[in-house]
Amino acid sequence: MYNGCKILGIIPARGGSKGVLRKNLRCLAGKSLLAWAAQAAMASACLDRVILSSEDPEIIAEAQSIGLEVPFIRPRELAADDTPGIAPVLHALEALQPDNYTHVVLLQPTSPLREAQDIDGAIRRCIDLNAPACVSVCEAAHPPWWMFGIDREYRISPIMPADKIPARRQDAPAVFQLNGAVYVARIKDLVQTKSFISAQTAAFVM
Repeated sequence: MYNGCKILGIIPARGGSKGVLRKNLRCLAGKSLLAWAAQAAMASACLDRVILSSEDPEIIAEAQSIGLEVPFIRPRELAADDTPGIAPVLHALEALQPDNYTHVVLLQPTSPLREAQDIDGAIRRCIDLNAPACVSVCEAAHPPWWMFGIDREYRISPIMPADKIPARRQDAPAVFQLNGAVYVARIKDLVQTKSFISAQTAAFVM
């Protein structure tokens, strides 16, 4: 809990990943990606509860072995290749609705370098600013000012208008990209908009 807000953490981990098979159970530095996510979440000072959302028996067993709560089995239709990322979150909120959480935090296993302090920092930023959501970002290694599109005849064209391109790299403002580590939202707003991203979303820089 933070500042009177009751906060639910959700770790989504389906079994049918295609790009990297069984990625959520892949081992990194002696632990599965799922275990890294669970460890950071359970060390958070702000999360009141952390749960797994999965349809996969092996992932569920792994989660339970490391002390992660599995209050339900995700329906298989919400674990398909084309399932929107927000769908498991909304399903979990509906399933746990009687518990009256005010905020939800999405923690994807594919960000194993995230730490508890990152989770808590994003939660505090969201609540302190009274923002509908807060997402973790990092400074972009390759800013868009000097990026190009290529047409069918392999001719390049800048993706930024010429009058927006800084004359020197040193003059370019910092730009940031989502890093996928932490997504926080006020539940009433998330249920309405079905997105963590809006014009009012705050950023937590990692």
